[in-house]
Amino acid sequence: MQVKIKKLSEKIGKEFKAPTYATKGSAGCDLVACIDKPITLKPGEIMKIPTGIAIQIPSPAYAGFIFPRSGLSSKHGINLVNCVGVIDSDYTGEIICPVQNNGSEPYIIEPGERIAQLVIMPIVQVDFVWVEELDETERGAGGFGSTGKK
Repeated sequence: MQVKIKKLSEKIGKEFKAPTYATKGSAGCDLVACIDKPITLKPGEIMKIPTGIAIQIPSPAYAGFIFPRSGLSSKHGINLVNCVGVIDSDYTGEIICPVQNNGSEPYIIEPGERIAQLVIMPIVQVDFVWVEELDETERGAGGFGSTGKK
């Protein structure tokens, strides 16, 4: 599948890496902070970081999902505020990553630093049908912790 990508900054592909898969087995491609100077993110602080790109997903059967980078999360507590961002197939604006510092120390985001990853996945749009009752299942309405602790 081809996904159209538009540079919104001349730095992409020159000073900063364009979205790429790190290995042949990578599910996501890295997105970089398209900023002019380092930004210090204080503990608890939230900031919207531009990526300098926009994409066009060719079909509503797919969507883009923005995930945090595991290294930034596990080493520094840098995550996405919304946990996972969703890029609908009809959104063609800049990809912005709302990051939050959940760590205990300030973190400096450098220009061109990899801050998130983009994964394209299939989507199913369903028809919702109103009913009076749902079919019985083994679990039923059992919620949080209802299947036990192992």
